[in-house]
Amino acid sequence: MPVKIADIRKTYSKKSLTEKTANADPIKQFGKWWKEALKSNIDEVNAMTLATASADGLPSARIVLLKDYSPEGFVFFTNYGSPKGAEVAENPKACLVFFWKELERQVRITGMIEKIPAHESDEYFHSRPWESQVGAITSPQSTVIRNREWLQKRYATLSKQYKNKAVPRPDHWGGYIVKPAIIEFWQGRPGRLHDRLQYRLNEKMRWVMERLAP
Repeated sequence: MPVKIADIRKTYSKKSLTEKTANADPIKQFGKWWKEALKSNIDEVNAMTLATASADGLPSARIVLLKDYSPEGFVFFTNYGSPKGAEVAENPKACLVFFWKELERQVRITGMIEKIPAHESDEYFHSRPWESQVGAITSPQSTVIRNREWLQKRYATLSKQYKNKAVPRPDHWGGYIVKPAIIEFWQGRPGRLHDRLQYRLNEKMRWVMERLAP
């Protein structure tokens, strides 16, 4: 018999998250969970949902890849001319969500978003595989194109143009940093009594830890 969507359930019971065991600094707590996620051999462990919204509040979301994090925030790279880039320019607020199902964990990060310095984008761009560099200048991301053959022909032309040469980072490609104001750690628990610890910056720019009801 076909499975009813409403009947799909999972019991969460692997770990717990308490105020006593959690680090008072959410970036350090993220680092702890990040190391555990790396050791768990999670496929695409750095994949995260990025949610943005237009000036009139219409939301959109997609998966991007975390490339760095620090006390300053969480960094990813993309095409500045893409829809997400347009939304960030209109409404510089964003939310990131990591879901590590193998550990029954989520991390949600909300804050302001801005471009990183150009020299940092240059450094990362030139660390990428040559094929990915050419791909970045080939694709007018998210715009309508005639067909795949057009894309492949453009890639072939640019590959020939930059063969044995440094590929310049295009102005429309680079990094963003999400500077967190709220970070929530979610740990699945039995009976849907999940552990949720939220950290928020107060008016003194200090992190305050709070427990949220599941």
